[in-house]
Parts: sequence; C-alpha cells; structure tokens
Amino acid sequence: MSGVVSVRGACLRGVEAFPVTVEVALSGGIPGIHLIGMPDSSVLEARQRIRNALRASGYKLPRQSVTVNLAPGDVRKTGTGLDLPIAVGILAASGQIPLNGLEDVLLVGELTLDGDVSPVKGEVAYQLLARELNVVIVGAWCEGHVPLEGIRSARIVNLANLNHGIAHGMYTYDDAPVPTHGLAPLLDYADVVGQEFAKRACAIAAAGELGLLMVGPPGAGKTMLAQRLPTILPPIDDRTKQEALRIHSVVGEPIEGILAGRRPFRSPHHSASSAGLLGGGRPVRPGEISLAHGGVLFLDELAEFPPNILDMLRQPTEEGVVRIVRVDGVYTFACRFQLVAASNPCPCGYLGDPEIGCKCSISAIERYRSRLSGPFMDRIDLVIDVSRPDPEEVLRGSEGLSSDEISQSVIRGRAFRAWRLQKRQGDGGESLALSAEAESTAIALAQRAHLSARGLDRLCRVARTLADMDESALVGESHVKEASMYRGDRRL
Repeated sequence: MSGVVSVRGACLRGVEAFPVTVEVALSGGIPGIHLIGMPDSSVLEARQRIRNALRASGYKLPRQSVTVNLAPGDVRKTGTGLDLPIAVGILAASGQIPLNGLEDVLLVGELTLDGDVSPVKGEVAYQLLARELNVVIVGAWCEGHVPLEGIRSARIVNLANLNHGIAHGMYTYDDAPVPTHGLAPLLDYADVVGQEFAKRACAIAAAGELGLLMVGPPGAGKTMLAQRLPTILPPIDDRTKQEALRIHSVVGEPIEGILAGRRPFRSPHHSASSAGLLGGGRPVRPGEISLAHGGVLFLDELAEFPPNILDMLRQPTEEGVVRIVRVDGVYTFACRFQLVAASNPCPCGYLGDPEIGCKCSISAIERYRSRLSGPFMDRIDLVIDVSRPDPEEVLRGSEGLSSDEISQSVIRGRAFRAWRLQKRQGDGGESLALSAEAESTAIALAQRAHLSARGLDRLCRVARTLADMDESALVGESHVKEASMYRGDRRL
C-alpha cells in the first residue's frame, strides 16, 4: 500500500497533553521500524514492544522499511503512550485494518509484548485534550474509571487488546457515582485532646489561608493537628479540583480521594530534593508543592530541611505557581496550598520543657535555629508553641472541639470575607479596615518587636481573619492583640 497514513496520538509536557500526529509510510529497503521526530529513549523502545505485540495479536509486521514521523518534529516526545498510535498506524498503512474513522479518534496506550493495551499516566490530561479536539479518546483505562465533571462530552473508549481491533471492545462511560472504596476514614480533631489553643490556630489558618508553624517537643501532637487540617477546609471548587486531578494523574498518584471531594495532604520527608519538592527532572514533572495544590503541604521537622530548598519555596508560596525554566521552555505548575509546618525547638526537642531538661549547647541551638532564614519566616503568618498534653486527659480519652465544630467557624469566616470583598469591589481593592485603636496597637507592637513591613502585614492579616470569623467589618484592638499571640518564637 502506498501513501502516508496519519493517526492522532498525544504526549505529556509538564501537566498538559499536546497532540502528536503519527505519520507512517512504507517503502522499499531493509525491513524495520524507523522513528523520527525527536523521540526519547522510551519512545524508541516502542519498536521492540510493537513487533512482539503485533505478532502476538495475529497481525503481520510488514517486510518493508517502516518510517514513522512524530510531528511536530521540533518538540521532544516522551513516554510510552505513543505505542498504540504507532502500532495502529502501521496496521492501517499495511492494509490490515480499515482507515475509516481513524481521523476521529485520539489513541493513547502502552503495548505489552502479548498485545495488551496498558494504561499510561496522565489520563486526566488526555481527556482534556480529547475534549478540546472534539474527538473520541481510545486507550486502556483503569478499572473503576469515572468521567470527570465537565469532560463528559469527550467519548471514552476502552481498548483492552489489539486483537479486538479498533472497532471492537468499545463502550462509553455514563454518569456513575464516584468510587469511594479503599478510601481511609476521615480524621477528626475530636481525637486530639488538650490542644484547644492549637486547634484555634488551625481554624484561623484555614479561615484566612494563612501559613502555620507549630513548635513543640516530640509527641505533643503536631502531626495529628496538621493531618486533620483538610477536614476543616471548605469543599474544593471545580476548577481547583480539575487542576489537582490533572497534576496527580500526570505523576501517577491515586485520584480517588480528590474525585470524592477530599483535599490533598502532602507530607514530604526533609530529605526531599529540590526537584522532588518544587518539580523538575527529565521529563519535567510536578513536585510535592504542586501535588498539594488545593490542599495542605505539611513540612514536618522544618529545621531539618536544607535552607536553600526552603528559600526556594518563598516565591511559589506567594504567587501560587512555580515556574521551572529549561532549555526547551518554561513549565508552569499550579501550587496554591495551605502551608503547615512543625519543628522541635532545638535538636533534642526539649528546650523550654518544664519537666525534661534540654541537653543541647547554646551553639547547637543557634545553629539549629539559623537554618530558617528571616525572609522565609516572614512568610509564615502564625507561629504557636505546642506543649505536651496532660497525661490524665489522654488516658481518659476526653474530647475537645471536633472537625465539624471547627469547620463552622472557618466557613463563617470565609463567607464573611467573600461578602466583604464583594462589597468593596468598586472601591479599588481590599482594605484591612483597622479601627483607630487597632491601628495604634499594631504600630506599637511592630515597633516593640522590630517587625519588617511584611511582618506587620502578616500581623494585620491575622487580625483581619479574626475579625472575619467574628463577622466584624472593622478590625478591633482585641483582634490585633490576639493576632500577636500567634507570633510565637519568631527566631525559630
């Protein structure tokens, strides 16, 4: 058969899928498959997989020179999702399957040696591309797949094996309930006893989308408090949910929790590299801060993180996006998250403990604290001391405020802030609206504590959040004074 056959494929670049036109031509010469168009090693390995898959599925590999061009030719192609379109293109070019309908499908899938079609990472990104191109997406989808809201117009076809052919084994997913099997039960703040002050700080952080650092000895409950923060955040909105789904899908992380409406919770180890935390690698992939998009990023043992990596977090924390610059362009990943951190007050963890003496030298304590730069600490709005709870309360199993009770104040504060901002929409932006007494108190606190301009702004933002939770249009003196209680030991 002469001529060139073109089929649609796709590759991932960052967290987005871009279309790839797979052009196949047969010609005389030494038999073999020749890939051009900047394929990487994973794409080049497709030749061996395709040879075995075609034979195992009952097809014949043409005894001709097979040239496969991946267009556009100036963009590097990565991943194993091009196996299926290349194989289908070869079958169509050799006349083993009909050409009818190929122009209306987007083929994505990895082939096994026995001809099965396996799922690939980035299912959500490929669905979004199929909707944009208005084509049917054909591939192997994970068991329990559920169409995403807003993407139901993209017809999804399941192809389990090349034996079925492009016209067999197809079905369209209808609206279905989100699978919740296998999800761990939600945690509750009622399980945390003796930490009501810390729970109040968590509520303020959730209501104002503020950064929180908890400082205390080992076993005080800092991790328990952080793990329960997603349970008091308001439901995730559709746009953020779609962005989070795409990021998790590209990295290959489970998406069932996000589909069920749960916000992500990420807790990277302090040995994480800059590429693992912020994103990078080859090919470039999102990091932990992007996987926390729409949820909570928890940095445990904060002072153990390399200082240079913590300083890299400053700009993404402010802007809500991280930009990875490479030779082939700029990769932009969303990373709007709730920053929560925990740290010991010193290397041994017992500095200031009323019962256990600290064994660290003064120089060791200073080295430990100097690992956190002033500019980074200025970006953390609330710093609180978390002490060990009373053993009697722990053994009695007494309960404090639950997640449901705390979430009510969070929802009330966010709703009042939204109303206040909408009301001031025509007045040129947001105003903190401090009363005269609150303003003088804030100035006095800033002078006494030698706050930077950013530090003073953080203090006022916390006070503004407290006023929103009280549904008060003006920030009062009591709000500023309470906000100053959440500054803790800023040297750490």
